[in-house]
Amino acid sequence: MQNKLNTITETLDRVAVSRSKLYELMDAGDIRSVKVGKRRLISDAAINDWIAGLEAKSGNAA
Repeated sequence: MQNKLNTITETLDRVAVSRSKLYELMDAGDIRSVKVGKRRLISDAAINDWIAGLEAKSGNAA
């Protein structure tokens, strides 16, 4: 499986949170991101890890 880097907009479509909440999560280290030039990018793995963490916290791990 290829690990794609997603833009902020692409990530927002996947995680269904507001733009400000996404930046808050990245600043807190809850969602890992990388900076390439002036752009912030989030890997598929970082998104999947964050979702898995939410599921584990709520007891709904698949």
